[in-house]
Formats: sequence, C-alpha cells, structure tokens
Amino acid sequence: MAIRNRFSEMHGEISEWRREIHQNPELMFDVFRTSDFVANKLEEFGCDEIVRGIGRTGVVGIINGRVNSSGKTIGMRADMDALPIEEDTSVPYTSKTPGVMHACGHDGHTAMLLGAAKYFAETRNFNGRIAVIFQPAEEGGGGGKEMVDDGMMERFGISEVYGMHNVPTMEVGDFAIRSGPFFAAADTFHIKVEGKGGHAAQPDIAVDTTLIASHIVIALQTIAARNIDPVKTVVVSVTSFETDTKASNVIPQNVLLKGTVRTMDKDVKDAVYDKIHEISEGIAKSFGGMATVEYEHGYPVTENHEQETEFAVRAAQKISNGVDDNHPIVMGAEDFSYMLNARPGAFILIGNGDTAPLHHPQYDFNDEVIPAGCSWWVEMAEQRLPAA
Repeated sequence: MAIRNRFSEMHGEISEWRREIHQNPELMFDVFRTSDFVANKLEEFGCDEIVRGIGRTGVVGIINGRVNSSGKTIGMRADMDALPIEEDTSVPYTSKTPGVMHACGHDGHTAMLLGAAKYFAETRNFNGRIAVIFQPAEEGGGGGKEMVDDGMMERFGISEVYGMHNVPTMEVGDFAIRSGPFFAAADTFHIKVEGKGGHAAQPDIAVDTTLIASHIVIALQTIAARNIDPVKTVVVSVTSFETDTKASNVIPQNVLLKGTVRTMDKDVKDAVYDKIHEISEGIAKSFGGMATVEYEHGYPVTENHEQETEFAVRAAQKISNGVDDNHPIVMGAEDFSYMLNARPGAFILIGNGDTAPLHHPQYDFNDEVIPAGCSWWVEMAEQRLPAA
C-alpha cells in the first residue's frame, strides 16, 4: 500500500485520539465532549475557520489551500456518535460510560479525518478549500439531514462531498465501493395490537393479543417471500415483541411490535408499506382484535454519483491493490444519503480486518486502518483540487 509517510509518523498520535474518543462515547446529538475534542484539535492544527453547532452539535472546519483559483470546496465527512450497547472488550481504553460504546467505528472515522485535517493544515497542497465535516447522530438521529437543513452546503460553498466507513472481515486497507444505489433506505414500523385481556386459563373469553401478534410476525415474512419481485431487494424484520404484562398467567390487553424495512427501490418501498398495513389489520380483525400501524420513513437510499465514484476509486487505487469497484449493495442504512442528495459525491468502505461485526459488544475499530484511511482522504483532496 502506498501510504503517505506522514501518517506512518502520526499513527501513534492519531491512535491516541481514537482511543480517547472511544473511552468517552456519546449518543445521538449529545456529542458535546466529542465536538469539543474535535474543535480543539482543529484549532490546534491551525484551521482557517471552525464552526460549531451545525446540525445542533456538528463541527465544520475549513482549510484553505495554497491557492484558491479553483473556487471549489470539497466536503469530507466523519460521524461522531456511539451506540447504546454495553461494551464487552478487554481493551485498556474501554468505554467509561455504562451502556454506551463505539460499536460502529465512528471513533476511528473521526480520528482518521482529524489526521487528514492536520496534514492538510501542514501542507496545504491543493487549490481550493477542504471542509472537514464532523457529524452527530448518524445512528438513527438523522444528523446528516440536520446539517444539510442547516444550510451547510450553501454556507461553505461545498461542491462535492465524500464519506468513508469501516467494514469488519474485509482486509485492512482494502477499499470497496459501487456507483449508484449502495446502502438501503431504512424505515421503521410500530404495530399496536389490541384485544381483550384476561386470565390465561380462560382464553375463550379473551381476545389473545399474543396469538394475533405472533401470526402477524410470521405473515410479515411473506412480503419478501411472496409479494415482491424476487429480483428486487427487500428486508422486513420484526425486532421487538412487547406485552403490557410480565405475568405468566395473564393474557395481555395490548402487544407492541417494532421492526425495520430496508429497500433499494421506491416502488418496493411503497408496496411494503401497503402490505404491512393490510396484513396487520386483516389478521387482527380475523381474530376479533385490532391492529394500528405507525410507519416512519427514515433514511433514503445512499446513492453514489457515477463520476465521483470514479474519483474515489482512482484515489483508492493509489493506496491499495485491493479495490472492489462493484461491491454488492448493503442493506444497512446511512444518513450520509442526505448529503449525497444535496451534492455530488461518493461513500466508500475500508477494511477493518478480522474483528467482531459492527454493532456488536466486542467490536473495536482497528487502529491499523488509520494510515490507509488518512491517505485516501489526502489522495481525494489532491486529485480533486490539484495544486499545479
């Protein structure tokens, strides 16, 4: 791998930043300590402009090149928030906050972009401006949308925007990307099942909500299996089954089901929406109960722009021999989609090696990824804003 020598020198320093963030994880928009850490580092590096409070708790740093005759500003985004998971690792820098950990590698994403920002401020070997974007609330809060809605793109004159995410099991320093739809749209649903509670020994005079809800859970799996074109991609998952009683001898009055829908296509998305209502309401009625569906449209499809994907691939090929430019679609979701809807750009994956999966209590970002990740940011800047 053609890693920039400066990042081999800075590797230990950037790793320490990453571990400091890892020890102090924060959720959603409440990334106050992390935002402070980022802003203080950007000031230390000598960034030309540092703006806080974009998208509530986001931070944007502006670094000017040696010249700015191009008039272009390239945006580079990292996410800062953690997850509500209890960490189960033995690392010396384990989370200090009970029930919260960096289980998705956002600590690594933030540290790598900080490393690149320090390099940019030192060298300024580009023609234009770099906007380093540190985003809150990727994990379900839509922080990317908040930053876009706050006028970030217009305020800083961002013409292109790029993002990066680590992937466990992929070789350290390898890259993967695809043009067009890449990550899925993510919607959520809540289905409230109402019946008639009663004694578990007298089900004949009750309307059993657990039975109704169980039939709904099973029937929802037929949406993907029997209602959607087999060549289309869709996931419908029920992830929570809650009753309003903990007793073993009570038929509950109410059951609440929660779940997620992942799609890559608007027509499929609309069909799933209709079928969830039809199945839930129809089954409940057939058993003498009632079902109410609340459906929330979440992150849209993350769709890479063709030309910008080519730029991202070209930069990755300067760093690694392992570049997959036609990676399969990913059914996870990313709110970087809002930034790609606002400006041309691309989202790339980088290998995290043989680690626990994302969102797992034993996951830890692999610090060996740092030099390759930082180098990719620099290649992107110098490619898109050549100084000569």
